Amino acid sequence: MGPISVVPTILTLANLVCGFAAIHYASEPLAPTAVFGWSTITVGGALIFLGMFFDAIDGSVARLTRSTSDLGAQLDSLADVVTFGVAPAFLMLQLVDAYYRESATVAGAFAGPGVVSVYGKAVWAIAALYVCGAGLRLARFNAETPSHEESDHRFFKGLPTPGAAGAVASLILLQQHLMFTRFDATESLTFDRVAALTIPVIALLCAIGMVSNTRYPHVVNRYLRGGRDFGSVVRMILPVVAAIWFLQETLAAACTLYALSGPLGMLRRRSEEGPTVVVDQLEDAS
Repeated sequence: MGPISVVPTILTLANLVCGFAAIHYASEPLAPTAVFGWSTITVGGALIFLGMFFDAIDGSVARLTRSTSDLGAQLDSLADVVTFGVAPAFLMLQLVDAYYRESATVAGAFAGPGVVSVYGKAVWAIAALYVCGAGLRLARFNAETPSHEESDHRFFKGLPTPGAAGAVASLILLQQHLMFTRFDATESLTFDRVAALTIPVIALLCAIGMVSNTRYPHVVNRYLRGGRDFGSVVRMILPVVAAIWFLQETLAAACTLYALSGPLGMLRRRSEEGPTVVVDQLEDAS
């Protein structure tokens, strides 16, 4: 390994460390931390997005320095399993446990395979399915991607693991933000529990999306490279400007829209192909 190839490797390892740190913070009792006064779950969610940043640039740096390798690709997938597979699933489990532990009939965690609550078992099963979906998604990507060239990284088959992790983590960040800024003590408990019921459903849908054949664009390679017209630049700048005032809301909206972009794009393509198929069938019949 030459000296220049160390740079993308360090970036990939930084992604892995972010995943490990996210799990560490999520495992702590829900309380404010020394990191900007954020809650432990908020810090864990933010670390997932920091890992996403390192994951977005390590491949670009490797191609820029001409140091792409199979070792780097495998290491990248291993880091992604932790940061975008295990960490979001564990974060979701801890969120549910934090707001439902008091209602558990036995001591210990509320969510798990051996708890009394059927909902607790279901949430743990969803988290396990999410981790399995992430592992399968990354293994399929490694097996089906022919090369390290940018042309082979324009689209993904199935929801990418960073996209799935972003959808789950951004909603958790939004839940924590709203809990501490918009709701009083009485309203907060109801909101917390409703959110804790909803986020596992989102995680399950993301798990299904990761193992599907739905096509998703690669955001960096498709939208952030090359020349763009004025309208495209404005559409890219607007979310950044909105995030200055409404960071958590914008993040949740952007990640949710990306997760939905695959199914919506598939429906749009089918609707466009429909009339063509009908015309072809009529021509064949004549």
